[in-house]
Amino acid sequence: MRTMDGKTVLVTGSTGGIGKESARRLASLGARVILVGRDKTRAEEAAKELRRSSGHTKVDAITADLSRLRDVRGLAEQVTGLVDRLDVLINNAGTARPRRELTEDGIETAFAVNVVAPFSLTHRLLPALKRSEAARVINITGGIPRGRIDLDNLQGEKSYVGLSFYNQTKLAQMAMSHTFAKRLEGTGVTLNVAYPGHAYTSMNKGLTADTYPPLARPIVPLLRLVMPVLYGHRAVLKATKSSVHLASSPEVRDVTGAYFTSKAVRAPWPEAVLDETTRGEIWDLCEKICGDTA
Repeated sequence: MRTMDGKTVLVTGSTGGIGKESARRLASLGARVILVGRDKTRAEEAAKELRRSSGHTKVDAITADLSRLRDVRGLAEQVTGLVDRLDVLINNAGTARPRRELTEDGIETAFAVNVVAPFSLTHRLLPALKRSEAARVINITGGIPRGRIDLDNLQGEKSYVGLSFYNQTKLAQMAMSHTFAKRLEGTGVTLNVAYPGHAYTSMNKGLTADTYPPLARPIVPLLRLVMPVLYGHRAVLKATKSSVHLASSPEVRDVTGAYFTSKAVRAPWPEAVLDETTRGEIWDLCEKICGDTA
């Protein structure tokens, strides 16, 4: 049975890795899938390949750089021009940087992609989501889902180590998601967070040694040899479990404001996410950055 027949799904960061495999599985379940990637050629090739492998012709591709607010706005406009109703939004795109870089909007890049983009895109697609009978938003976290969120260093203003900061942005994304889910109660739109687990994707393939914490840098050459073996294609496929479950399972149709592990099992939120002050400051910062988005 194709459980996603008649449904439309948007997956960001879906021209490779976990996003692409999640899109493939959902297309195989019958969903119309819209892929989003930064490179036009790669996005179109991914859509063509998914149409062939899934046996489903309704796979589209849109190009957008989610580090730029103008591209997030443009993406939302293209999606709403393409479809009247959106049933599932999977905010999968993510990035880690070796050093602090600011976007054209003056936002730290990892924070822009991992936190601000899903905040802004979800807001802008709410009208289309609300036209669905039971829309679902799934935000994909990553890194190691524990630790603290430094409110004085939300954009790496004081210190910056690539993967450590990436981890903080993903915790900040979870905190934003927790608040967003509360605000969506009663709208017919659910919002949950999925942890995919570890997989060797294009993002971590491209990480330079200085992206890692100093103590780990000497073993980076070894990691490059081991990672493809331990976290290769099989791990990437496994990493789609939680997002596909949240996007398609009737069991979670009415579940919202929850955090799911890589095994698609509901789990307690990390302690840092439960701090009300932390959640409030992150939400306020996102609203300030996005201006009229919220």
